[in-house]
Amino acid sequence: MSVAWKEILKNKVRFTILGSIIFLVSLLTFIISGLANGLSQDNAALIKDLPSGQFYMNQEAEETYNLSRIDNGMQEKIINQQKDAVALSIQMGFLNDESGKQRSVAFVTSTDSKLFENVNSGEIVLDRSLENDGIKVGDLLTHNQSSEKFTVKGFVDQKKFSHAPVAYLSMENYKEIYPSEEMQLVFIPGGESSQQFYGLQSFSNSDFLKTIPSYSAEQTSLNLIVWFLVVISGMLFGIFFYMMNVQKIGLFGILKAIGVKTSDLYKMMWTQMLFITLIALSLSVTISQFFNRVAPKDMPFRLTTDTTVQLSIVFLIIGFIGATLSGLQIKRVEPLQAIQQGEV
Repeated sequence: MSVAWKEILKNKVRFTILGSIIFLVSLLTFIISGLANGLSQDNAALIKDLPSGQFYMNQEAEETYNLSRIDNGMQEKIINQQKDAVALSIQMGFLNDESGKQRSVAFVTSTDSKLFENVNSGEIVLDRSLENDGIKVGDLLTHNQSSEKFTVKGFVDQKKFSHAPVAYLSMENYKEIYPSEEMQLVFIPGGESSQQFYGLQSFSNSDFLKTIPSYSAEQTSLNLIVWFLVVISGMLFGIFFYMMNVQKIGLFGILKAIGVKTSDLYKMMWTQMLFITLIALSLSVTISQFFNRVAPKDMPFRLTTDTTVQLSIVFLIIGFIGATLSGLQIKRVEPLQAIQQGEV
């Protein structure tokens, strides 16, 4: 430990540069991860907030939820046989506010269920983001395909679908806007994939999210960036310690000659890696969590404590691997040869 600390003090500039780079890379990783989680929530909070279960859609829809139609007889059978099962439909559309401005929304209707808002004909419940845009309880909203005016009954928190605020309608009003006597989906909370129904395809919550056109591509791109940055941090550790070790071949030879074990040399390198990483992560975590608190409400940014801890552990593991791989040459050092070739 003392040798590792003395070397850090002796090469303050080198270790400061490495620590600064790790700090910037980890901070960027936390920020992008927060954006990925925020966009994920903004894209599919309606689905992500549901308990684990199984979604069912018509096989002929080919995993396109808005083309799915559940036979009424099959729907009734599932709802009657499965506890808390609910049939629902989702369609993207728009509403006109009292000033005539169009508001993009995701219309949602469902059979009676505690999982979704149940509203009466002529009423509508909206995601709270629309309240922040100036819509109030009691406002009258219209739709070009409906003869009825919808009274805003209330607002709900964090209900988004495909980056649009959710608008809960009664089944009667929904079918007037989108003429169809059949619902698109059936959801069974706590359902198992082994539960199969003729003509229907089942999806877990995570699998159903992938059927949302923008969700999979968006999350894949952002997660690739996150893991790319994590890999870069490991490469930085590997390159840095490799260059340091090359310059210390002679020193390693002397240390081995006087009886210092190879494991002790590795411990010295791991101590340095841990010291640098912990300081860099402490700063990046503090700044990213501060940003998480002060970020504007309309910015899709969500960095949870669990995500922060998981990424921090990954950084430590990657740093450990990078430093260890760079130190493989330590094991191969022959004391006499290293003293002859290296600098003391």
